[in-house]
Amino acid sequence: MTTAEEEIKAAARKRERSKAAFERDDAALRDLFVKWRAAGEGPSDMARWSGMTREWVAKIAPDPNAPKRKVVVRRKKPAADSD
Repeated sequence: MTTAEEEIKAAARKRERSKAAFERDDAALRDLFVKWRAAGEGPSDMARWSGMTREWVAKIAPDPNAPKRKVVVRRKKPAADSD
């Protein structure tokens, strides 16, 4: 093996470990957002504590007491035939 090959393989292994750790920690943070949002904490406070944006926190952990939003499906009108 060449030095370049060894260095690249080592860096790739390190990257995979880092990625796995990030995904694990990200999932744990998301779970905490959902848990504390259900307990009544606001997204602005949690955003300030975590360094995330309020919008991101609110998207991950929406208000459990908010009324459900109706999903609106918009369809395009069919194109007019122009003969």
